[in-house]
Amino acid sequence: MAEASVRLRYLFISNGHGEDWISAAIVARLPKWIEAEAYPMIGAGNAYANVCRIVGPRASLASEGWRNVKGSLRRDLATGGLRTVPPALSFLRKMRGKYDRVVVVGDMVGVLACLGTGHRDLIYLDVYKTGAARLYSVPERWAIKRACATVFCRSDNLARTLEHIGVDARCAGNIMMDTIPSGDYDARARRTKSTAVTLLPGSRALTAESFALQVDGLRTLPPDLRPDIFLAVAGSINVDDLAKKTGLRRTSMLSAESADLGELSDGTLTIHMAKGSAMGNLLAASDLVLSQAGTATVQALGLGKPAITVVNPRDRRSRFTDEQMLFGEARTVVPDEPAAIGAALRHLLQDDSERRRLAKIGRERIGGPGAIHAVLDRLMEQ
Repeated sequence: MAEASVRLRYLFISNGHGEDWISAAIVARLPKWIEAEAYPMIGAGNAYANVCRIVGPRASLASEGWRNVKGSLRRDLATGGLRTVPPALSFLRKMRGKYDRVVVVGDMVGVLACLGTGHRDLIYLDVYKTGAARLYSVPERWAIKRACATVFCRSDNLARTLEHIGVDARCAGNIMMDTIPSGDYDARARRTKSTAVTLLPGSRALTAESFALQVDGLRTLPPDLRPDIFLAVAGSINVDDLAKKTGLRRTSMLSAESADLGELSDGTLTIHMAKGSAMGNLLAASDLVLSQAGTATVQALGLGKPAITVVNPRDRRSRFTDEQMLFGEARTVVPDEPAAIGAALRHLLQDDSERRRLAKIGRERIGGPGAIHAVLDRLMEQ
C-alpha cells in the first residue's frame, strides 16, 4: 500500500515475556509511517529494546503473570500485586485518544484493562487460548464485543464463537510461528555429537529450579548418549544464579557473537548458552527440547522439535491439561524427578523414527507461519 500522508501513532500492549517478543516482532515489521510505542504491562519489556519506545509504568509480580502454577494469583495479591493495578489503569486512561490505534497482544488482561479505561476498537491478538479445550466464556465474549474491532485467534472454532456475536474475528494461523527470535549465534558450528537438545527453563522466578532439574536429568544419561546441549537464556535471568543452582562453572565467552553467553561446565557436562533473542538458532540446530516455557514450547513444537516437560504439584492442572489437549503426543510429560527426565531423554535420543513421528504431530497441531502478514495488513488499513 502507498505510504500514508499522515504519520500514525500506535500503542502495543503486551503482558508477558513471550507476548513482548511477539509484539516486538510485529512492531519491527511496520512501515516507517507508523510510529509505534509499547506498553509491557509486566516486567521490563526487554524484547522492545532497539525496536520502539517503551511507555507506561513498570510493574513486577511474584508470578510474572505466569498462571500455569496453582495459587499464582493468590500469591500476587498477597505480595502487593493489587498495587500495580491503579498505575496501569491511570496510565491507560491518560492515553485514551492519544493513539490512532491500540493493539493488545496476550490474554484477556489487556482487553479488560482497556475496556475499563474507555479504549475501544482494539485490535486483539489472542495468543493465550488454544481452542483445543475451553472457548470464550460469556463474560469474555461480552468484553471482546464491547472493546475490540478485530480479533486474531489461534483456531477456527475460537474465531467462529466470536463471529456468531458479530465480532470481526479471524484465524490466519499461529503468529507465534512468525515471531521466533533469531540472533547472532552459530549453534550448528558448536555441534559435535549426533543429537542435540535445547533447554528452555522459562523466564520467571522458578527458572533456576527448573534448569537444575533439567541438568540433573541430563546427568543420568550415559556418556555415549549425551547430546550437545544448548540453553536459551531469557533476558531477565541471571546466569550466575543458574550456575550456582547446578554446581556448574561459567566459562568466558569464546566468540564475538552478540548473543553468545559462553558455557556452563563441570568437566563432563557442557552447556552452550545464548541469549533468548537467538532461540531460533538453537532450535534449528537441535533435535528436541526440555522445556518449562510457555510461548517457546509452542514455537519449538511448531518447528518439529518434540518437547519433554516436567509436571509438578504446583502446576495448575486445568491449564496444563488444556495445553496437552493441543500438544498431544508431541509433548512428553514426566514427573519432577531426574530419573524420569533421563528416561524420556534416552527414549527419544535413541529413536530417530519416534522423533520424526512426534515432530510431524507437533507441526500439524501448532500450525505454520503466515499469520503475521494478515495482522500487518489489518494494521495498515486506513
